[in-house]
Amino acid sequence: MVVDELSDSDVDRLFQALADGTRRDIVRRVTRDGYSVSGLAALYAMSFAAVQKHVAVLERASLVTKEKRGREQIVRGNHEGLQKARRLLDEYDAIWRQRAERIADILAEE
Repeated sequence: MVVDELSDSDVDRLFQALADGTRRDIVRRVTRDGYSVSGLAALYAMSFAAVQKHVAVLERASLVTKEKRGREQIVRGNHEGLQKARRLLDEYDAIWRQRAERIADILAEE
């Protein structure tokens, strides 16, 4: 289970990273194409430093990677990290579905 292989701090970093709309948008964009940090900064009404901080949060959560290319840092989606997040959410979904089915079974017995 992914839940068992991730520490509590790993899960916290993942959900913290995905809790912000700008970071979710960055993940969406860099999953399709790599962007330089300065290219990302041009897309948002915030400072370059603020975008760098968002990227750092995503990188700590293993949702993106950065690759140095000349003077620029290219940000790309991290497929492995995104798959781990998807599996984690799938496991939580399965837990809730099992609970709902159990409740339905209990109600059907009455």
